[in-house]
Amino acid sequence: MRVVSLVPSLTEAVAVTAPGLLVGVTDWCTHPAGLTAARIGGTKNPDTAAVAALRPDLVVANEEENREADLAVLREAGLNVLVTEVRTLDQAFAELERVLTACGLNRPAWLEDARSAWAELPPAPVPRPAVVPVWRRPWMVLGRDTLAGDLLARLGVRNVYAGHRDRYPRVPLGELNASGAELVVLPDEPYRFTPTDGPEAFPGLSAVLVDGRHLTWYGPSLAEAAGALRAAFR
Repeated sequence: MRVVSLVPSLTEAVAVTAPGLLVGVTDWCTHPAGLTAARIGGTKNPDTAAVAALRPDLVVANEEENREADLAVLREAGLNVLVTEVRTLDQAFAELERVLTACGLNRPAWLEDARSAWAELPPAPVPRPAVVPVWRRPWMVLGRDTLAGDLLARLGVRNVYAGHRDRYPRVPLGELNASGAELVVLPDEPYRFTPTDGPEAFPGLSAVLVDGRHLTWYGPSLAEAAGALRAAFR
């Protein structure tokens, strides 16, 4: 089996389960360390000719992270392309099983560990309203139907823009500060918020910096994310 992954989360999932399957990954695939598969460009601009030249049996992709135009080119080249859609934790688990099954793999221990970690969380406290920026210049925040929003809700953090018509709306900074939020949650990806780059823009809110991989990736990181994120919001 030869697999090309166009999604960092899925790269980690496949590589941890069966390291020898991956023959191509994106430049953004950073986990696990020591990947030796060929690099085929970014998630938004993969080198489709390089992907085809690797002769994969399966290309795994995501409807949000990858462009349909690129996936169409790969299909036209005769490649089998599996596209995931992940908006909730339950959907993440289901899609991971689908990907691993398509790779000819049995359910790995880390997937069971991840399910257990989230199932064993104590009941969420009274929700605290929060804004969750994912970019600045311009400011963009989590909106509706996101995995990150679902994870936060399970931890007692209510995204005040969860009802917005857009999944990642652009919102002026003044509006964010007047949104009624008590918290600002600042992940370190896709924009790398840090203690000195982000919190200063929200002087009236408590700032919580979190590992973006724990908040947005679906794969082996989900097993540690439950505890790590819960600790961040204590």
